[in-house]
Amino acid sequence: MEIAVLRNFIMVARLGNVTRAAERLHISQPALSKQLKALEVELDRKLFRRGSACMHLTEEGMLLLQRAEDIVAMVDKTVMDFKSLDDVMGGDIYIGCAESHLIRYIAQAVKSFQSKCPRVRYHLMSGNTEQVAERLSRGQLDFALICEPPDLLKYNYIEIDEPDVWGVVMRKDSPLSQKKTIQYTDLLGLPLICSIQAIRTDFPRWCGDGIEKLNIFTTVNLFYNGSVFVKEGLGYMLIFDKLADTGVDSTLCFRPLEPKLETQMYMIWMKHQQFTPVSGLFIEELRRTLK
Repeated sequence: MEIAVLRNFIMVARLGNVTRAAERLHISQPALSKQLKALEVELDRKLFRRGSACMHLTEEGMLLLQRAEDIVAMVDKTVMDFKSLDDVMGGDIYIGCAESHLIRYIAQAVKSFQSKCPRVRYHLMSGNTEQVAERLSRGQLDFALICEPPDLLKYNYIEIDEPDVWGVVMRKDSPLSQKKTIQYTDLLGLPLICSIQAIRTDFPRWCGDGIEKLNIFTTVNLFYNGSVFVKEGLGYMLIFDKLADTGVDSTLCFRPLEPKLETQMYMIWMKHQQFTPVSGLFIEELRRTLK
């Protein structure tokens, strides 16, 4: 299985059309069709359902697309890492970020580091803790900002001193907005929006088994998307402070939970990880910024 063939497969999967993919890849359509057929023979699986005007991935094709994207991303990062070995002033740094306003500390580290290494390029990938930690383990990231205690057997880490504070984002015209803080009993019977990660790791610390009595009717992995639901009057979102727009001109407001619920943030990287020179220097910049 060749990397070039996987790249071509990804292009066809995304466009759903061999002709357009061949034009984009600057190869002939027969040559591309032959590659796809050979790939199906090699894997002994049908990857596409071919229609008159469009091609759709089979379940096996969707699995291969996921794996192919991971493989190609890892190959691309490996190539860039090796190109950076002799360049201590430039290169690429890949950072995965769980949603938090504390990412400003990463921005501060990048700003300071830019003055020393102006040729560095930064690649930020957003997701929940599980998603960014998985990408880190696959070698697709150099660092990850996560919002739960790291596995000390797998990761080195820097703890960020400032925690994230949990609360409820709601419309300003909600009766609940008149309260200064939100207690567990205030939430009973209300339609709630929350991340699966918070349901599993954060809110049991706040209300114990009472989490099962809350009406969490929508789960999200990115808080911004949930805030749109709140604006439309669909419910109340359990969220970190300073993530949703709750300014003067906004229709939303934030109220902290009582008792206070906080989550600590950590910048992590793999134990025994071999960094490029520039990534190694960036760790020291992170230490100075985050401590």
